Amino acid sequence: MTKLFGRLAASLLALALTTGFAAAQSKVTIAVGGGSCLCYLPTVLARQLGEYEKAGLAVELVDLKGGSDALKAVLGGSADVVSGYFDHCVNLAAKKQELQSFVVYDRYPGLVLVVAPSKTAEIKSVKDLAGKKVGVSAPGSSTDFFLKFLLKKNGLDPTSAAVIGVGLGATAVAAMQQGQIDAAVMLDPSVTVLQGSHPDLKILADTRSQKDTLALFGGEYPGGALYTTTAWIKSHDKEVQGLTNAIVNTLAWIHSHSAEEIMAKMPEEMVGKNKELYLAALKNTIPMFSETGKMDPKGADAVLAVFSEGSPEVAKANIDVTKTWTNKYVEQARKTTGTSSK
Repeated sequence: MTKLFGRLAASLLALALTTGFAAAQSKVTIAVGGGSCLCYLPTVLARQLGEYEKAGLAVELVDLKGGSDALKAVLGGSADVVSGYFDHCVNLAAKKQELQSFVVYDRYPGLVLVVAPSKTAEIKSVKDLAGKKVGVSAPGSSTDFFLKFLLKKNGLDPTSAAVIGVGLGATAVAAMQQGQIDAAVMLDPSVTVLQGSHPDLKILADTRSQKDTLALFGGEYPGGALYTTTAWIKSHDKEVQGLTNAIVNTLAWIHSHSAEEIMAKMPEEMVGKNKELYLAALKNTIPMFSETGKMDPKGADAVLAVFSEGSPEVAKANIDVTKTWTNKYVEQARKTTGTSSK
């Protein structure tokens, strides 16, 4: 009888601990603006490393076609947080929508304007895109903003090219190879995959490195970040801190491991069949990832300057860009968790 009571007590204790653990885990849904894109790798890798669970979160990643779709999911209430490009926070501020990024994982946007293989002889520069069909992940996404910025920068009407949504992964590569579009704004691994089949691929603009980003924007230009409404941040302080801790630790892990080790942790369906090309793309992308998770204030200012140039609505809105981001949670994460996660 004593043994029976002992086993029963042990079972009840185990159940209590399990129930307590489940209760401690907060559910968070993150809408990702194209999970196959390496620009969003830290968000996916954090799940693979178990960093969300360590932070007491049960995170669901919802993969969507582009950043604009991810943003709609959060504004519509079907997701809590966006894993997407920071520039949406600035663009929406002009519409009086209060969005704020709380951890940045891309120092550079990684956006690449590429000419379709069949159009190399016809399209020599950005100016030749007037009247052409140009692929973007989704209309209204950061790839679309980037295209319009380049058109304006080169003296063209930002609407002079026909924008077509082609996604970011295999669909974008197929659209380029099949001649459905004349050019596209792409990201890795798609750019490197396309170069694997077409070594002479023509690139009109490239923001995968610091040098090219500085040349184009005049400063660092933050890309991927976790952001959401300021109202959600205020009412979910614990969850926001947990997400930040997870991403900061993941960034530290990335910068202390080889590309091969990182690839080994990623889901097989994202790596694809051609591991060599994925690895090459990953090696091109790693320098793009932040080492700290912090927003560079000058980078945020650069985003505002670019959008003010290309959008009269943003230029007239008198936006206080400091309200579109915060480093509060990253600074706390670095104090409490450190950045040497293994």
